[in-house]
Amino acid sequence: MNPKTILATCYAVNPYKGSEDAMGWNFTYQIARYNKVIAITRENNKPAIEKFMAENPDIVYQNITFFYFDLPYWMRFWKKGSRGAMLYYYMWQRGIIAFIKKQELQFDITHNVNFHNDWTPSFLYKLEKPMVWGPVGHHPVIPNQYLKKYATHYFIKDRATWFIKKMFWNGSFSLKKTVQKASHIWCMNSGVPAVFKIKTNDFSISPSIASEDFNTKKIVSKETFTLISVGRFVPLKGFDLTLLSFIKFINTLSFDERKNCQLKLIGTGPEKAFYQKIIAENQAEDCVEIIEWIDRLELMKMYETSSVFLFPSHEGAGMVVAEALSFGLPVICLDNEGPGEFINVDCGFAIPHSDYTNTICELEKAIQTLYYDKELLLKMSVAARKQYEEKFTWNSRGEKLKNIYNQL
Repeated sequence: MNPKTILATCYAVNPYKGSEDAMGWNFTYQIARYNKVIAITRENNKPAIEKFMAENPDIVYQNITFFYFDLPYWMRFWKKGSRGAMLYYYMWQRGIIAFIKKQELQFDITHNVNFHNDWTPSFLYKLEKPMVWGPVGHHPVIPNQYLKKYATHYFIKDRATWFIKKMFWNGSFSLKKTVQKASHIWCMNSGVPAVFKIKTNDFSISPSIASEDFNTKKIVSKETFTLISVGRFVPLKGFDLTLLSFIKFINTLSFDERKNCQLKLIGTGPEKAFYQKIIAENQAEDCVEIIEWIDRLELMKMYETSSVFLFPSHEGAGMVVAEALSFGLPVICLDNEGPGEFINVDCGFAIPHSDYTNTICELEKAIQTLYYDKELLLKMSVAARKQYEEKFTWNSRGEKLKNIYNQL
């Protein structure tokens, strides 16, 4: 088929960063592998984009044209970092329509790429072209039992956020128009078509997350048994479950066995002191190491020397799962709409929700299984790498995008 021109709105694009910014960059690049793309992003992303493209020449860039748009200062002076980001994104999405029309751009398809939430409308349908929306999704509500260890304000915030999401899902005219007008909705997980009650075939369910391939080594058995977990120290990530299940595991070991086991938590955040308290109260300082945010390449080296990725997060996505799979790390997570849908029984353990104590016990059993059965650990490591190669490379996202556009 002849290449199309895709007009993509990418609020966050930075090839030097991870998470949302990385996804904005990689989705733009993957669109450009098969089609031309006019990518519209914020003005503050321009220096990083131009620097990266200058340092990393690529023929694919010939298919990319960037435009930079922001609302006037008087409409955004109040935004500081992540504070107010969602409100500003909503306003940015509305304002971008007039900007696009003013540029008199020629394109075949519109695509709202990020933020990746399904409760903020896109207004690209006003351009009256076939529209792709997504990948979009949401964090599920965190079950009560997993918030009891934290301050009450986390529970209030989680339920208030969920209430706001439901208000948009049920009451936003613009969101209803977005769903109705979208030619294709890329759903990040099974929770998305459920909240919209989509009955047509104009959607697909596929993870949004992917990872570059930093792992060039063959999967081999590790001398030490090292578990790793990565993320912000907030209740959403479930680090209390990570710590308590690992501590329960090492308490079953002899002194010599315990010396061979380690848990590394990579990250920081408001609950760091709480996690340090758990470690101290259980006298686990010799086996648990907290490492503040580090250079991305250093993080890749830590994946490379680890055995298992322990990630009982409650979120609906998780870029780090794709990274872990790329290094052949079996994943132990919760059976939810996020990481639980990214793995299978060959490459990990998805622990069903239950009461708090039983969840810790089941996580610990999974750790024990991989510790004592070295043959299974190696087999699951190979399967983890296979899962990455089949479903979590950026190129696989590019193939999916190509197929979506060709069907419109």
